[in-house]
Amino acid sequence: MKIGRLVYIFMPAAILSAFLLAPKAEILGDSSRVIYFHVPLAMVSVISFVYAGIISLVYLLRGGALLPEKARNSAGIGIVCTALTALTGSLWAKMAWGSYWNWDPRETSIIILLLIYTAYLSLYASLENNTNRGKICSAYLILTMAVMPFFVFVIPRVYHSLHPDTIINSEGVIKIETSMRAVLLISAAAFVLLYIYLMDIKNRLLNIEKVKHE
Repeated sequence: MKIGRLVYIFMPAAILSAFLLAPKAEILGDSSRVIYFHVPLAMVSVISFVYAGIISLVYLLRGGALLPEKARNSAGIGIVCTALTALTGSLWAKMAWGSYWNWDPRETSIIILLLIYTAYLSLYASLENNTNRGKICSAYLILTMAVMPFFVFVIPRVYHSLHPDTIINSEGVIKIETSMRAVLLISAAAFVLLYIYLMDIKNRLLNIEKVKHE
C-alpha cells in the first residue's frame, strides 16, 4: 500500500478527533476547532512550496523533462492550501477578534505569499511556447522558496500581532494541552498524507501524458 493512501485512514480520524475528542478552548469553545484544520493547511502550504523549490533547483542543476511540471503540481497544491489557510484564518479572526480582516501581520503576509505564487502560475501559462519556460519558472520558484520564510516566520514576528503563539515559537514550547496536541498531530499527518497522495496522482497523470505524446 502506497503511503499516500493512508490518508483514507488518517483524514477521517483527524475529522472525528477534531470534533469529538479534542477539548473546547476556554474562551472560543467549539469554534476553536478550526485550529485543527488551519494549522495543518498552513504547514502543507510550506511543504508544497519548499518541495517545488527543491525540484526546481534539481532541474536547473541536473535537468529532467518532467520536473518543471512536477514543481508546478506541488506549487498548485500549495496555492490551494494557502487560500484555505487564509479562509480558515479569517473565520478564526471573526470568532476571536470580531472581524474577518484585521490587517494582522500574519493575515497580510499570507495574502502576499498567495499573490506571489499565483503570479507564478500566470508566468507559467504565459510562457507556454517559450523553450526556456522550465528554466525561467524554476528560477522563480527557487527565488520564492528563499523569500517565503521571511513572510511565514520572520515578518509576522517583527510587528505586534493579534495572532496567538504559533506551534513554532521563540520559546520552543508547544503551548497547548496534551490532548489537543495529539489531535493536532493526527490532523497534521492526515494533511501531509493528502499532499503526498495528490502529488502521486498528479505525477502519474503527467507520466501518462508523456507516454501518449511519445
